[in-house]
Amino acid sequence: MTVLKYCGNRSFHDVQLVAKSEAHYIGFVFAESKRKVEPKDVSRWLASVELRDKQTVGVFVHPTIASVASVLEHVPLSIIQCHGMESVQMVKQLKQTFQIPVWKVIHHAHEAWIYMRVWEGIADGFVIDSGRKGAWGGTGVSFDWRHVPCYIEEAKRQHVPCFIAGGITPENVEQLLAYEPFGIDISSGIEEDERKSEQKIKKIEQKVKTC
Repeated sequence: MTVLKYCGNRSFHDVQLVAKSEAHYIGFVFAESKRKVEPKDVSRWLASVELRDKQTVGVFVHPTIASVASVLEHVPLSIIQCHGMESVQMVKQLKQTFQIPVWKVIHHAHEAWIYMRVWEGIADGFVIDSGRKGAWGGTGVSFDWRHVPCYIEEAKRQHVPCFIAGGITPENVEQLLAYEPFGIDISSGIEEDERKSEQKIKKIEQKVKTC
């Protein structure tokens, strides 16, 4: 079954909903964004819920060692997700310093899957997101999913997980699931009035189960 990551959680309300959901990963944005959260807040929220076996993912854009360390002081991250145009050297430094898996976001463009090869043996996973000028993610815009098989195939060749992100909603998720992605990463697609929606989460999970 396709693995679920619910990202951009920005309140205790969101964390409570996702904690009791069937998601495998819970994501928090520590980069400039309308969904940016403070590490101390996340620490407090997580202390009040039972995540069971969910893993925590911290999203960063062009992080420094210091900026990641300041988050890890408060939040026990399972995975660091680099969402910008980080260098291979930077990602290597993050892995060496913190001994935590690092996922690399690839922004979809013509034959962007070829860029995944630069990260072979370095990135511990990929998130494929729609690229849009002025925004690194969380845009609610999907890319042409006919390209998904190329990303899936390259990730399989590298033996790492690959998540598809960008504009996934309960209304269109079946189209994406037809490509049998390893995982899907959803943020705005499970929100209503800038809060995670229990109803939308349930709809997504029902479709993942039946597809």
